[in-house]
Amino acid sequence: MSSVLYIDAKDSGVDIALIEDKQLVELHHEDEDSSFSVGDIYLGKVHRITPGLNAAFVNIGSEKDAFLHYHDLGPQIRSMQKFTKLTLSKKLNRPWLKDFKREPEINKNGVINDVLSANENILVQVVKEPISTKGPRISSEITIPGRYIVLIPFSDKISISQRIRSREEKDRLARLLNSIKPNGFGLIVRTAAEDKKVAELDSDLKNLLVKWEAVYKGLINAKPKKKILGEENKTKTYLRDMVGEGFSNIIINDTIMATQVRDYLKRIAPEREKIVKEYNGKIPIFERYGVEKQIKSAFGKNVTLNSGAYLVIEHTEALHVIDVNSGNTAKADKDQETNALVTNIEAAKEVARQLRLRDIGGIIVVDFIDMRSNENKRALFEALKNEMKNDKAKHVILPLSKFCLAQITRQRVRPQVTIKTKEVCPSCLGSGEVEATVLLIEQIEREIRDVFKKSDHKKMTVCVHPFVAAYLNKGLPSLRFKWSMDMKRKIRIRSLDALQLLEYYFLDANENAISDDE
Repeated sequence: MSSVLYIDAKDSGVDIALIEDKQLVELHHEDEDSSFSVGDIYLGKVHRITPGLNAAFVNIGSEKDAFLHYHDLGPQIRSMQKFTKLTLSKKLNRPWLKDFKREPEINKNGVINDVLSANENILVQVVKEPISTKGPRISSEITIPGRYIVLIPFSDKISISQRIRSREEKDRLARLLNSIKPNGFGLIVRTAAEDKKVAELDSDLKNLLVKWEAVYKGLINAKPKKKILGEENKTKTYLRDMVGEGFSNIIINDTIMATQVRDYLKRIAPEREKIVKEYNGKIPIFERYGVEKQIKSAFGKNVTLNSGAYLVIEHTEALHVIDVNSGNTAKADKDQETNALVTNIEAAKEVARQLRLRDIGGIIVVDFIDMRSNENKRALFEALKNEMKNDKAKHVILPLSKFCLAQITRQRVRPQVTIKTKEVCPSCLGSGEVEATVLLIEQIEREIRDVFKKSDHKKMTVCVHPFVAAYLNKGLPSLRFKWSMDMKRKIRIRSLDALQLLEYYFLDANENAISDDE
């Protein structure tokens, strides 16, 4: 399976698109000023304790207080609180835990009143970003993830990823990490560590210990609501977690970011540095590689499958519902049950893609086409599980019900990705009334003449919707050619899927936008 990562760096943020076998499967956006991201560590202040929920609400600076449940305190919360208080008061002069006297673990079935009190300072980590009307969800069991290892302060355990199947390899990794693990820290060994040498593991561990030292230094003289350690930006986090998945290329449209990504890969996976390619084309990167078109076709309420069947995706307050419709897929040479199975298996593949692509979490109910055969239901269930095995989010799939309903729960740590596929008319702004469409071409021509009259531009690129571009380029001679000859200037037409039907703008010879006053 070939995978290509496209990164579109803009002033407003960064868009990341993952293409697998020429199909868009993941889309992520990172705002330039993103905060309260998963993995960020804050010094918070307990705002109030809620015994009924066995939880606390903690002020970390977000619009809504962050939610901290008793089960997210971690067994070593008392040791963490002791470390935090000693560091804040400058009574602890080093971050290392070799000689740090730990406090007893808390009872896993205890109550939060026995552990925390209002107005108490607490070191916490974001585990779920703010979603809708809810504030972030946080944990006081701090973890610092690396490429191969996750560092856990105040623990002594070494846990190996369950995805590493070989018992021999698990024993080898446990033996190696026991030899380099510092006292007072536990480790989780990630899948990417499989077959890695001790030098690579040791280098990753040292990087994590540097970050822990940064937490210690950040706590000195800190006040509540301060971000103590920020997770690396989403691009680097994504690369850290996914670079071992076999990307054939990483294509980036920004020189600075391309250099940063190469430097990052040189540090975490030197052998993959050469897959980073810089894109310098004039057409937007997502437009050039067909990503924009896939985004527009994949995020609507209705999603059409290759066979003609389609999904209807609805979101309610409590859950997501996906309805599978056969459309005109029935084949005369097959019976109804066989047709239903074929369509359902095709739909299962698209359902798995849509869950990853939109990052849909919570409870999902999929209404497949009804089948009577229990054997066919089992085949569909196995197909759905197989399609979702590459999904990094934790999920549980229940066997199909009597009515061919599949119930899925999927981990939700970030707001769902939503893309508006219905466009607001740029002329009427939703009022329902526009200037006559036939006047659009005249309007474009008039504005082109005005630009040439007011400036010394010798060339111009007119960016328009594909339908308008087709009209301007059709015929011999085309309208574009006639304009160029008449105005004695070079005019090019560029088709952009991202534009709305009546939307357009002009670029000069250097690909800079031409303002209205030129």
